[in-house]
Amino acid sequence: MRIYPKNVYLCKQIILYNMGKDSLYKIKDWIDDLQKRGRITFSRQEVATNFPLLSEQAVRNALNRLATKGKIVSVWKGFYVIVSLRYALRQIVPPELYIDDLMKFLNRPYYVGLLNAAAFYGAAHQQPQQTSIISVYPPLRGTTKKDARINFNITRKTIPCIWLKPFKTENGSVQVSAPELTAADLITFQKEVGGLNRVATVLNELAESMDFNKLNADFFEYVPKSTIQRLGYLLENPLEQEDLANRLYEKAQKFDCKFQQIPLKSGKKTADCETDTKWKISINEQIDIDE
Repeated sequence: MRIYPKNVYLCKQIILYNMGKDSLYKIKDWIDDLQKRGRITFSRQEVATNFPLLSEQAVRNALNRLATKGKIVSVWKGFYVIVSLRYALRQIVPPELYIDDLMKFLNRPYYVGLLNAAAFYGAAHQQPQQTSIISVYPPLRGTTKKDARINFNITRKTIPCIWLKPFKTENGSVQVSAPELTAADLITFQKEVGGLNRVATVLNELAESMDFNKLNADFFEYVPKSTIQRLGYLLENPLEQEDLANRLYEKAQKFDCKFQQIPLKSGKKTADCETDTKWKISINEQIDIDE
């Protein structure tokens, strides 16, 4: 181990200390400039690129100090969100403001789905407690930062872009499932949203936004047949949306969606249950809708 004279050692510590303060100041200044240009997200790699003279550890330390001060939030490894004055008190930035940037950072196709998508159409019934994102395989772990929960539901199929709608946010736009796809996903991922009763309650409010006249082959390729059956049954029976249900049935027949006998609620016994012959549903669950 090399031994430095005391005065040289002290000088070195002072220099390192000042570099640390200087790097914090400069990175903070750079982040402030991002905000002025309308950006609220950045990656650690961007910082490293813009500050090539700083070591990786110096960059990490500076970002950690800014996070401790509540100026930024790390919502994913290597990805940060700037906390504006509007959200400074709770230090919680709504995920819909940065989810598009995050998914581009992860290089994953996505869309906002389930109750969050329904909320965009005024049909969430209650404020969703998490942000539900549909993306593609391989799986992504959900994340919670400052009480903002993002949950990922994964599909092995190619996401049909034709069934997505862009919605403007404070920070740009976000991809949201169209009402028809939202309805289907609520049934496919019913356990994620609290079961069929809650699904039916949301569908009751979402129905006025749905238009099955425009359904195409992509829709029936992406959505499971069992979902089509359950959606049709719920629309036609407890929700009394016969016109919607009939149009869905006509489109399903047109695109050769062959039904097989399934239970309304999977995993529940169907012995002695009535059967809906049109949708081939064993009615093993009583549906109650919250008004």
